[in-house]
Amino acid sequence: MGAGVTKSGGSGGSRRRRSRRSGGQPMSEINVTPFVDVMLVLLIIFMVAAPMLTVGVPVELPKTAAQALPSETEEPLTVTLGADGTVTLQTTPIAREDLVPRLQAIAAERADDRVFLRADGTVPYEQVAQIMGALNAGGFSSIGLVTDIGGPAFDGQGN
Repeated sequence: MGAGVTKSGGSGGSRRRRSRRSGGQPMSEINVTPFVDVMLVLLIIFMVAAPMLTVGVPVELPKTAAQALPSETEEPLTVTLGADGTVTLQTTPIAREDLVPRLQAIAAERADDRVFLRADGTVPYEQVAQIMGALNAGGFSSIGLVTDIGGPAFDGQGN
């Protein structure tokens, strides 16, 4: 484990050297194998413990009847939520209580379950989530949120 003494081997008059050390001097090299073993154990301990140290931000999320979102391809349906709370299906205004039955009728005729949701930026998140739940209850589980370009870039290099 530590330093040791080496003996020079071979015939008495031979000038061949096996190493730079002369016979009888202590080895001054460090054995790094135990150091590497300890470092690997510490690495594994920190890799296991680090995810347990993260803490989430508490948020009161709205409740919806949403399910998982599979993806398929076809011309999607568009639902618009206006700033005043009005709901428009394609270009036809519709009452909120009529939205789910109308969507169920449309979903029965369509092979694709994709729908685009356009919502005004001033509409509260809860109303958007409720419309998304209604879209899901109506048979559309692939919901795309439509946005406009030119928003803030959170990379610190722009607007």
